[in-house]
Amino acid sequence: MQNQSIKNWSVDDRPREKLLLKGSSVLSNAELLAILINNGTRNKSAVDLAKELLLAVNNNLQRLGQLSVKDLVQLKVKGLGEAKAIAIVAALELGIRRAITENKKTTITSSSDIALYLKEQLQYKNHEIFLAVFLNQSNKIIHQETISEGGITGTVVDTRLLLKKALNYNTVSIILCHNHPSGNLKPSAADKQLTQKIKEAANLLDIKVMDHIIVSTEGYYSFADDGLL
Repeated sequence: MQNQSIKNWSVDDRPREKLLLKGSSVLSNAELLAILINNGTRNKSAVDLAKELLLAVNNNLQRLGQLSVKDLVQLKVKGLGEAKAIAIVAALELGIRRAITENKKTTITSSSDIALYLKEQLQYKNHEIFLAVFLNQSNKIIHQETISEGGITGTVVDTRLLLKKALNYNTVSIILCHNHPSGNLKPSAADKQLTQKIKEAANLLDIKVMDHIIVSTEGYYSFADDGLL
């Protein structure tokens, strides 16, 4: 039986050595995953396992980023157990946090200033999360709060709770945000009704709803940009 160990490959074909010699950008997705997987099985190399894993998610890295350790193990890729799944999830989370840091702006002047930052936080979630960003008079972010988490198709938002938290932080304006796990960015009738309800209640407290951002792996949608606020 042919030995599948990466150690027996030519130096130029080994993912780790290839990364050292040529840099990470030249490695395929499978080769990068193979480095995380570290070792294969008796009959499959780490690269083979990585290719099988990618095939299981239709070669969609965004889909891979949505999977938990339990989800990865349940894909039943032989040789991919909990330890390897943990390494993959941890690496993907670092990538998400890096993107969040790069897109974070403390002063908000347009929808894009906040949308990309929120998108990186929520686009890979497989259930709906509704959060609010509280700003001061200078449009600087004071605080960010998760208001509710729900199922795949929706979440329940308590307007009183949201505004109570806003008052606690002496908020002048609010940016609302939630994700659509389906990928669809079009606001539903319920999204529009909720936005209007929160806007009207906030106005009574002299708090302005600046925007409501919907995010998914497909991008983002801004209520303000589309003239719905």
